[in-house]
Formats: sequence, C-alpha cells, structure tokens
Amino acid sequence: MSGLILGLVSSVIAIIVVLLLIRTVLSKEEGTDVMKKIARQIQIGASTFLRREYIYISIVVVVIAIAMLFAKQHFGYTSAVSFLWGAIVSGAAGLIGMSIATRANARTTYAAKESGMKGALNIAISGGAVMGLSVVGIALLGLVILLFAFGVFKETDLDVFFRKLSSINAYAMGASLFALFARSGGGIYTKGADMGADLVGKVEAGIPEDDPRNPAVIADNVGDNVGDIAGLGADLLESYIESMIASMVLAVSVVSLGTMMLAAEELQEVKNIIEIILSIAAAGIVSSILGVMFVKVAARKNPQGALLGGTYVAAVLTMILAAVIIWKMGAPFGNYGKWGLFWSLVSGVVSGIIIGFVSELYTSNSYRPVRRLAESCETGPAIGVVGGLSLGMKSVFIPIIAIVFAIIVSSASAGILGIGIASFGMLVTTGMIVSVDSYGPIADNAGGIAEMSHLPAEVRGVTDHLDSVGNTTAAIGKGFAIGSAAYAAIGLLAAYIVSANLAVETLAISSIKVLSGLLIGGMLPFLFSSLLFEAVKKEAFAMVEEVRRQFREIPGIMEGKGEPDSKTCVDIATKGAIKGMLFPGAIAILTPLVIGILFGPVTLAGTLIGAIISGIIIGIQYANSGGGMDNAKKYIEEGNYGGKGSQAHKAAVVGDTVGDPMKDTVGPSINILIKLMSVIALVLVPMIKGLTGIIWNLF
Repeated sequence: MSGLILGLVSSVIAIIVVLLLIRTVLSKEEGTDVMKKIARQIQIGASTFLRREYIYISIVVVVIAIAMLFAKQHFGYTSAVSFLWGAIVSGAAGLIGMSIATRANARTTYAAKESGMKGALNIAISGGAVMGLSVVGIALLGLVILLFAFGVFKETDLDVFFRKLSSINAYAMGASLFALFARSGGGIYTKGADMGADLVGKVEAGIPEDDPRNPAVIADNVGDNVGDIAGLGADLLESYIESMIASMVLAVSVVSLGTMMLAAEELQEVKNIIEIILSIAAAGIVSSILGVMFVKVAARKNPQGALLGGTYVAAVLTMILAAVIIWKMGAPFGNYGKWGLFWSLVSGVVSGIIIGFVSELYTSNSYRPVRRLAESCETGPAIGVVGGLSLGMKSVFIPIIAIVFAIIVSSASAGILGIGIASFGMLVTTGMIVSVDSYGPIADNAGGIAEMSHLPAEVRGVTDHLDSVGNTTAAIGKGFAIGSAAYAAIGLLAAYIVSANLAVETLAISSIKVLSGLLIGGMLPFLFSSLLFEAVKKEAFAMVEEVRRQFREIPGIMEGKGEPDSKTCVDIATKGAIKGMLFPGAIAILTPLVIGILFGPVTLAGTLIGAIISGIIIGIQYANSGGGMDNAKKYIEEGNYGGKGSQAHKAAVVGDTVGDPMKDTVGPSINILIKLMSVIALVLVPMIKGLTGIIWNLF
C-alpha cells in the first residue's frame, strides 16, 4: 500500500502548494483602476465562455454515462462512475487554473512596472504553477480515490481484480472527452478572436497589437486563457492519467506473458508494479514543486534560462527519486529484471527533452531557423508562409526518430509494458511542464494590459520580453503535449490489443481488415483538422465584420474617445467556439464505436494505428510552423529587418495569422483526437471483443 499512500500524500501536498500560490498571487497589488477594469473584463469573458462550454460538455458526459449504465452487461456501474469522475477532475483543474491566471495577469503587469523582470516573472510563474500543480495533484488524487473506492489492492480474486482495474479505464476516457472539447473549443475561441483582432487592427487600421481601440482585443486576451491554460491543462491531464492507466493494464499482460490470466504470485507482481508507478508519480509531483521554486529563486534578467532550468531540475530530480524507488521496491517481473522499468522511464524522459529542444530550436528567435524565416518575410507574405510551412515539416524528423528509439529501448527493457512506462516517463513532470506553459498566456495578457493601460515603454519592454519567452515555452509545451500524446496513444493501443486478445498475426499489414483500418485512420486527422480550420475561419470572419462595423459606426473610436463594444466580440467568439467544437467532437467519440461494430476489433486496431501515425506528424508540423511564424514576427518587432510597420513586419503578421490556428487550435486538438479514440476503443473492448464486423459479414 506504500505507493497508494505516497500518491495520496503527494497529491494533497500539491493541492496545499496550489492554495499557497493562490494566496501569494491574490496578495499582490492589481494596479491602477484602468488595469483593474481590463482585468475584470478578461475574467468575466473567460468565466462566461467556460460556463457555457461546461454546460454543453456536461450534457454529452451525462448522456454517455447513462448509455454505459444501460449497457451494464458490458461496462457496469463502476465504469460509468469512473467516466463521470474523470470528466469532473478535468473540469475542476481547468476551472481553478484559469480563474487564477485571469487574476495574475494585471498583477504581473503592475509588478513589471514596480519591480521589473524578476517581480513580474515571479507572479507569472506562480499563476502558471497553480494550473500545473492542480493538474497533477487533482488527477493523481482522483485516481487514488478510485483505487481505494473500488478496493483494487484488496482484491485477491484474479478475475475480479482485472475487471475492477479495467473499469478505471473509463476515468481516462472521461478526462479525455472533457479535454477534447476544452482544447478544441478554447482553440477555436482564441484563434478566431486573435485573427479578427489582427486582420482589422494591425493589418487594415495599422494600430498596435492590444490597442484599446480594438474591440476584439479583450476577446483575444480571454482566448489566451481558455485555450492555452484551461485547454492545455486538460490536454496534459488526460495524457498523464492515460499513461498511468495504460501502464497498469499492460503490467497484467507482461507479468502473465500475454495470456491475461494471472496466478496468485503474478497478481502480487502486478500490484507491486502499480505501486511503483504511483510512487514515481508522487516523486514527479515533489520534483515539479521544487522546479517551480527554482524558477522563483533563479529569476533574474534571463527568464527563459530560469524556466528551462526549472524544467531540467524537475526532470533530473525525478530520475534520481525513481531510481531510489525502483531500487527499494522493484523486483523482476515476467522475463525482465527490475531495472527494466527504470530504463523505460529514462527513455521517455530523454525523448521528451529532445522533442522539447527541437521545438525550441525551430520556434525560438534565438536560433537560425526563425531568424531566416523572418528574413524571408522581406519578400512578402507568400514566401514567409511557405517558409513557415517548410520549417514545421522539417522539424518533424528528429522528434519521430526520438520516439522510435524510445519505443525500441523501452520495449527491449520491459516489453510492451515498457512503452507505457516510457509515456509515463515523459509525463511524470507534467506539473512543471504545465506550469511553464501556463506562464506564457499570463505574460501575454500582462503585455496586453500594459498596452491598453498606456503604461511607459519600459514596462511594455519587460512584458514583451516575458511574452516572447512565453511563446518559446509554449512551443516546448506543445512539443511535450504532442510527444506525450504519441506515447499515451501507443500505450493505450497496446493495452487495447492485449485486452481484445488480438494475436500479432491478425494485425499483419497484408490483412485487408488492417489495411482498411489504416486508410480510415490516416484520413481522420485531416478531416478533423479541416473541420477545426473551418470553425476558426467562420468565427474570424464574423469577428472581422464586427470590428469593421464598430470602427465605422462608433463615433470617435479611432481617436480614443468612443468606447468599443468588447462584449459583442466576446459573445461572437463564445458562440462560434461552442458551435465549432461539437461536430469534430462527435467524430472523435463515435468513430471507435462505429468502426468497432461495423468492421470489428481488428479493423479498429488498424484505424487507431493510422490515426496515430498521421496525427503525430501533423501535430508536430502544425505546432512548430505556427510557433516559428509567431516568433519570426516578434523578431522583426524587436527592430530587425525594418521593425514594426515595415513591409517585412506586415508580411510576418500575415504569416502569424495563418500559423495561429495551426499551433493553437488544430495541432493541440489532434493530440487529443488520437488519445480519445484509443481510450474509447479500450473501454469498448467488452462490447466489441469477438465481433467480426457487420461489413465483413456481408462478403
């Protein structure tokens, strides 16, 4: 029971630290009356969107939970409870993180004015850490509660043990479903608003970014929070949960040598592996807390160095603690030695660092790829956009090779369980990763508030620097999110294959069932992407028309005398995001069910493989293309290639506008698509196991 206790204690500690960080953030001065007014508008807009979004998600969640209860012969009430609990946990973490982020923004601005870089970074990372530590604390606590409530570790009956463990799969499914809507809905909101604000304000009217005369600016700042904080938190929360649950299921297969039948002594081996997983998760939480403290202490004039340093500190500490845990608690299992778990974990951590570094290399304006992209903008927007697409495509190579080698190393070290442990290794410091990534939108909002409040140029200089670093950390966070999605989906796929008792020979590429599934799965991320792009386009079009209307019809708005109507823009973004997320969400939910019933579990396995392969590649390319184009614009704004207002800058703004929905809407949502489909397939195993498929029966 030591792993359960460590998991419980560490998650409670994380929540206590979150409460202390909230108290720290709220104790800081919010600034002038103008700054407070702007911050309140952002808070209200974010809360309004989240409330409406949660209503729609709750309806979907309740309908699915009821369906699971009606199909109790396949799922049982425990699966329905786990599913509801996963959705609640994901929603709670997003709500807490976003609520504090929208209160940390103005305080960060005021700290930049009063105490410079260190004070501003201190508040921004504290606000981001509320999201990061909420994700891991609440997620792990939720899992431990289910393990306690279902009596998994007390169970001695082998069949009942596996059935109870399998019912917890639905916990990951609930979190994943919630994350899909939160990520896609938030992404549509933020990029529709951002594009509308930029196209009319910066390109047509020639006014600065975050200019208070632009009525879409508030909606844009709201979008940073609902998309890049609540959405990203839900994304990595589900990956974190799924990597642990997939590893637990795969432990049964490895210990029983693939038969899924356990002897009494083998059952104890499985329980010990689960204890080790929970103990390492606890170590990751403690290390993430220390990583956040490192950033707060080390912050000086180099915020990027402090943020990356905190990430590396958390990773190294986790590896040291994991080695101690496996040394103390580990034992040989199946045909593998006890250190197989450690090397699998290390392969995941190392590949995660590599993916993060590649994301930084291709998206930070400190390096040659983005600077060359900025230079190409001197020739106009067309070449700039082509260069951004090329940059993202090129960036796929190293991450894919890193993932392949990690899979090889982890599989050699611990069999199919090693793949699940590698995915968990990449995510074990999720608390730190999300903290650093959530810092970015807070810094972005702080810069917007500085601009709208007409603060001195030196204040905007501090917030702009923090924002530029935030773009890089966001790209690294997206790299982790994509890499973790790959591992989590592969781990869930492996768990699905062994749970459905699919023999390896049935999954041969020469099988028409597998090949049909590969083609269907490979197509799905493209269809899904198209629907999200279309949703962003529609919202951006409506936003552009509204901003143009206000510029025409509100007297004195361009002279700063007329009051822009921000509420209408927020309402347009909210309605567009909610409407746009429903159809893509339905595709992700229904595809495993429809393919499983019509074509059977073998074709479904092929569908999952095809979706994972194409989804990973598209996700990496979109994230890095968008991040590179964004920071190429910022590099020009720093005074290079003519600076603001130059032809290069205008071209870069167009490129950034094209890249925005790629990096903040479509790419991140694809991560969740491949994970959600995989976990739904795993949960559906009792229903579709043994089916041959209606379509195949017709021939």
